[in-house]
Amino acid sequence: MEWVSRDVVVVGTGVAGLRAAIEAALNGLDVVVLTKTRATCSASIMAEGGVNAALANVDKDDSWEKHFIDTVRAGAFLNDQDLVEVLCKEIVERIYELEEWGAMFSRTDDGLIAQRAFGKQSRRRTCYASDRTGHEIVTTLLSVARSLGVEIVENRFASDVLLSDDGARAAGVLAWDTRAWEPEVYRSKAVILACGGAAQIYEVTTVPQEATGDCYAIALRAGLKLKDMEMVQFHPTGLAFPESAKGILITEAVRGEGGILRNALGERFMARYAPQEMELAGRDVVARAIWREISEGRGTEHGGVYLDITHVPCERIRERLESTYRLLRRLGIDMCREPIEVSPTAHYFMGGIEIDVDASTALKGLFACGEAAGGVHGANRVGGNSLAEGLVFGRRAGASASRVARSSTAPSIDRERLNIAIERVRSVLSRSREKGVGYETIRKRLRSVMWRYGGVVRSGEGLRSLIKELESLEKSLCLLGVDQGASFSVEALRALETVNMVLVARAVAVSALAREESRGAHYREDYPRRDDSRWLKHITVSLRGNAIVVGFSPVRITRVKP
Repeated sequence: MEWVSRDVVVVGTGVAGLRAAIEAALNGLDVVVLTKTRATCSASIMAEGGVNAALANVDKDDSWEKHFIDTVRAGAFLNDQDLVEVLCKEIVERIYELEEWGAMFSRTDDGLIAQRAFGKQSRRRTCYASDRTGHEIVTTLLSVARSLGVEIVENRFASDVLLSDDGARAAGVLAWDTRAWEPEVYRSKAVILACGGAAQIYEVTTVPQEATGDCYAIALRAGLKLKDMEMVQFHPTGLAFPESAKGILITEAVRGEGGILRNALGERFMARYAPQEMELAGRDVVARAIWREISEGRGTEHGGVYLDITHVPCERIRERLESTYRLLRRLGIDMCREPIEVSPTAHYFMGGIEIDVDASTALKGLFACGEAAGGVHGANRVGGNSLAEGLVFGRRAGASASRVARSSTAPSIDRERLNIAIERVRSVLSRSREKGVGYETIRKRLRSVMWRYGGVVRSGEGLRSLIKELESLEKSLCLLGVDQGASFSVEALRALETVNMVLVARAVAVSALAREESRGAHYREDYPRRDDSRWLKHITVSLRGNAIVVGFSPVRITRVKP
């Protein structure tokens, strides 16, 4: 077993993880970043539409205060407002910083960073690089990180945060080389979790295969609480056809540039659901509207609705939606001449690890940022705020980790807990699938029941059925086996991801059943109204033995009351 010592260990190479690593490196610390596949295989790189910042380049009266209000209202007041204030104030500096580092944003006619309309925003504040904004930001951050000497280690599956002898602080990370499946101990003074969300627990999703909730599972096993795990965002416009591309994201920028939603009857149906905001209503509202149109028989033959931008000049489409245009052309669709069939698709987790404004968690020396953390977005995320969150809280996590690392020594690692963590992983790796169950069987059932019972529209009856299904799947994990032959390396990774996926799905289901109201992305048919008198609070979950324990915590309301 290899032991590696660094000042700071970061898990994840999305926007949040890379920005955290850069900040720690700028503070003169020795930083290593772990990623379970390749550095460019994050959900961040797939973010297309843009990043929100009140630059006021287009709408001159924009301000961080307006950004704050839009974010809190969209989040149905479940946002921790101290986090939102930090986001809206600091993202402006982060955007100009990216520009200085070489990020190529689209421009207005007078040379300023261009900004466009996005859903649930009162001003045009979404900065963009055509429709490949995430790619532009990630590649810029990767270049900066490497120039600063940040070590990026690919093909490392982080399974556990390691604790100090007294259990009082983070002492490092247990990771596994996914080619040889040998354990590696990364001992450190501070740890930053930035390994994204868990939308792969759903049958239809926009996210890469790697988004399996690893950070959430790591946090639960380390004794931390997650909050708002019932708040899963379903993007309104994933591809409904062709079947081979089902769920792939069609960026909100298509609607921001004038795209119209129509049902199979040709009706512009958003007039029934959000007559003022129309297609640029909140993602939760648009997703449920599409779901209802389909479920009530007004959908297309492929189970979607039409997203039509054919009235916009093709030259403008190809300039501002370049990647989307090229993707659809490869699939045989010309968005300049024909509508796109779309339907809701699992996209983003608003909930996550509890953090403070400095990205610290309840465990000393452990920090979380990006989609791994909860509290910023409340019950519904505004499009364009995820990249913003990653940049702002990534920097804050890196700065906070640097303060801890500069003022302390690396603690001794609890060897007993380390050995238990190693054996937990090895017990899966050593079991042959010939004597057990393959990961595909468990994963397929998991994703199916999550989509059916824990998706866009939920009910108490459905959620209770879901919990029973998940309990059964959890029991079957003891039979989870791995091909011991040529495909061992890949199967081992998928099996361990599946263990994490089942745990995270249980957290989502239990939280959703507990919240007996509808708020933001969480819609209960049996409790269709929002109830601030009872439910203006976070639902938390923690792990006690093998049981998911539900708790509650107050929403931090600092500026605006509902």
